[in-house]
Amino acid sequence: MSREHDPASPLTDGPTLFARYAYPPNERGYCGPADHRSLLEYGAARMVDPGLTQLAQGFAGAWPYLKLIAEATGAGDPLAHDVVEGYWLGGPLLAGIDMTVFGMALEDRFRRQTGPSWTFLAESIPAGAVPNHCFHVFEVYPWTGLLASYRGGNPLHILDRCRIRWGQVVSTDADQIVVRSRLLTWDGTALGLGPPQLETATRAVAGLGFVDDLASGEWVALHWDWVCDRLTPGQLATLRGSTRHQLAITNRKVGHPGPAMVLG
Repeated sequence: MSREHDPASPLTDGPTLFARYAYPPNERGYCGPADHRSLLEYGAARMVDPGLTQLAQGFAGAWPYLKLIAEATGAGDPLAHDVVEGYWLGGPLLAGIDMTVFGMALEDRFRRQTGPSWTFLAESIPAGAVPNHCFHVFEVYPWTGLLASYRGGNPLHILDRCRIRWGQVVSTDADQIVVRSRLLTWDGTALGLGPPQLETATRAVAGLGFVDDLASGEWVALHWDWVCDRLTPGQLATLRGSTRHQLAITNRKVGHPGPAMVLG
């Protein structure tokens, strides 16, 4: 039976949280089932039913990570809130996942796809990588050819839009908001985060969206050009920390950085 999450609760349930972060690339046809309207409606209504679980299971990129996190941490449910939040934002839940378990799961998924490049992808595991979305973008995308599946895009722009970003609300105007965020940079050697600058993000389509009543100064999570959720101070710190952690691995702790191979 469907259940509606209490709108007064500050905690977004796991399935709804998944829908909100998965919707932006799905709407563009990049991953998951061809039913982005349902994801939008689930994310906006905060309704949880078997249909949403079935949609989530259709994401060949994210779902195996959610299963790995749930099994390796004893959480059980791949759509438990802590599992979903850990995958999209990072956090301490992932730190306890055994490196060998993580490595074997990656090998099962990607060794055949990467061929001789598998050893380059595998370098990030002993370097401290954890199974979150940031790892998937910066380590898996370059070595598996996934960047090529994003049609007509500059690789740096794709890496930037695919990662989960943070932005501070400056102003709102109906379905659009202006945020101050830091874009991904490439200096010829390493990825970095540029100075804060203004960008426009989508909050809703014809009034249907995930976050209402945003006020100037609040922080939000962004995926592609969409606002996925508000960020609490703790979530903001987690997302910043997990992003910087992965950038340090990508830039300095592996012998063959994938983005450098793609960006030249």
